[in-house]
Amino acid sequence: MDDYRRIADRIADGITGGRLRPGQRLPPQRAFARRHKIAASTAGRVYAELVRRGLVVGEVGRGTFVRATEPDRQPGHALTEAAGVAPVNLELNYPSAPGQPELLAPALASLLRPDALAEALRPAPAAGTAAAREAVAGLLATGGLRPGPDRILFTGNARQAIAATLASLVRPGGRVGVEPLTYPLVKEIAGRLGIDLVPLAADEEGPLAESVAAAHRTAPLSALYLQPTLHNPTSLTLGAERRAHLADVIHSLGIPVVEDRIWSFLHAGGEPPLAALLPDLVHLVDGLSKRVAPGLTIGFVVAPADRAEAVARAVRSGGWNAGSFALEAAVRWTGDGTVARLVAAKRRDAERRQRLVAEELDGFAVRSDPAAYFAWWQLPAPWRADTFTAVARAHGIAVTPGTAFSVDPSRTPNAVRLGLASAPEPELAGALRILAGLARGRADAGSG
Repeated sequence: MDDYRRIADRIADGITGGRLRPGQRLPPQRAFARRHKIAASTAGRVYAELVRRGLVVGEVGRGTFVRATEPDRQPGHALTEAAGVAPVNLELNYPSAPGQPELLAPALASLLRPDALAEALRPAPAAGTAAAREAVAGLLATGGLRPGPDRILFTGNARQAIAATLASLVRPGGRVGVEPLTYPLVKEIAGRLGIDLVPLAADEEGPLAESVAAAHRTAPLSALYLQPTLHNPTSLTLGAERRAHLADVIHSLGIPVVEDRIWSFLHAGGEPPLAALLPDLVHLVDGLSKRVAPGLTIGFVVAPADRAEAVARAVRSGGWNAGSFALEAAVRWTGDGTVARLVAAKRRDAERRQRLVAEELDGFAVRSDPAAYFAWWQLPAPWRADTFTAVARAHGIAVTPGTAFSVDPSRTPNAVRLGLASAPEPELAGALRILAGLARGRADAGSG
């Protein structure tokens, strides 16, 4: 009997050689096993290997299909790099307020004096500076959360803050509970750290507290990674009752939490962070890339008091320290009100862009929040997410297929995420109009 990898190689050759077309359905595994005269378990390993290589995607109840997106594309790549993207990019999601450079420039003038610049170019420890800790403590004070400055640590960006926090909490082989759809780069971070992500059961209101307990009973969870406010990609925000119930169960089990609040600045008021409900368990992660600008940014972690040094060690070992120049810029922008003005402007901008979504995608199943910079679009039949993504790209529009967010590769949502922040508003409106035409089955949408 052929080794399952050799069989997978032959199928892969058929896909890359064009004999198996994007969107084509592979036979059921039992039929595949009979055709190749192999055991059903071997057929399952062949299909799992093809999924691992990114060549096919399995959809529960529908079957296994040849992917229409590039097979060598890594999860999260489209969310971090702009190389080779379509002219209208709804994958990247970097908000920029009108007049942003003019708002940012004045605070940097004093920082460019030789004496100030010399100080700002010194290496910074994981704990940053006293001024930076005070500035961030004030920035994060909301909904019952008043973080002590001594609990705040800094990294180069929020992704590094997530990586450092998980590295400090979870050993290789450990299990981390996550929402069934999660930030793609968390999947990549987990792979590099040797962490197993465990998708939690969820409903329309968010993750179920009972699923946390069930997953923990199966095998202990080392931590949870959650986005309770403006979850990426669905824009869901946990309500008060669900949030409180989840916090009660987590407290009873004593499971540490990484709470990602990177988009929460758009959600004015609202429910208290989990960090306010579980200060001894929650590591709150946030940053300035969305509030301010992606090119000069910092990430920060508010750690439980007895965990600050462990996270600091992980920051140092990963070389993830924030730069002193960025810390000094953040202190100035926070202190003179620039960050507050940018936040207010971006909240208005997000609301305008959500109105465009409501107008152009009226009648479709779109889940979003009026405050969010993204929308989760459940595609109509007969579209499949990877095929729609490829057709959209052929029309000059880059969107992110649901597979990028799915933790369980066998459960791939038939949806795409639309990032609304990066494209200018007229281009965004035009792109949404073209996508709506494509979804309605007009292959010539946008022509003429």
